[in-house]
Amino acid sequence: MQDTIRIGDTALEERLGHKFSRRELLDRALTHSSAVPELRGAASDVTGNGIALADNERLEFLGDAVLELLASEYLLEAFPEWTEGQLSKSRARIVNASSLEGAARRLRLGEHLRLGRGEEKTGGREKQTLLADAFEAVVAAVYLDAGLAAAREVLQQVLFEQALEERGERIAESDRKSALQEFLQGRGQAPAEYRLAGESGPDHQKVFQIEVWINGECMAKGEGSTKKEAEQQAARSALELLEQLEAKG
Repeated sequence: MQDTIRIGDTALEERLGHKFSRRELLDRALTHSSAVPELRGAASDVTGNGIALADNERLEFLGDAVLELLASEYLLEAFPEWTEGQLSKSRARIVNASSLEGAARRLRLGEHLRLGRGEEKTGGREKQTLLADAFEAVVAAVYLDAGLAAAREVLQQVLFEQALEERGERIAESDRKSALQEFLQGRGQAPAEYRLAGESGPDHQKVFQIEVWINGECMAKGEGSTKKEAEQQAARSALELLEQLEAKG
């Protein structure tokens, strides 16, 4: 088994923006369950307090809760106009396995994981689930080491801000169809209908035109590189128009 836990710890802390007072927490966060049986058989790998014998599963459990809380806080502050439904869906996207894997790769967590030989041979350092779980464990380790404020800073640096920068527009518009649906339902109207009005460009650079129809009337149009993106644009335009009309009375 390759022991990379202590190699490059300082570099990992620099990427995290957090220096651990209790380094054993970081060691535990990076220890996969597959490594524990081999660690038990290698006395030289076990610390005096036995922390190296514990895997990161309990920290993963705690980290999941810390992520949910801080992601909720972040979205509430970043998007004060959003409904509960929009906030919930966007939080789910921010803390899903794909997003957490991305954060783990930005931190290069795979290089620091302690894995068993079998997991090492099957490419454990590149597995999405393993990386996402390790990231949650690291978040919990930071929280236990220095509190909620420290965990918040780490997440803003390696997860939340990237979500805003890389997918900010998509997140902000991701629930426009849902928002339009809620708007119409709240006023006793039928759901909107989306119709493909046309498409242009070569196969590898298609542009789709979508119309959104409400009560038999074409209310707005949208364009996008995918039909879903075009539908979101159309829904956004329709919702803005309806809100303006309602405000005018």
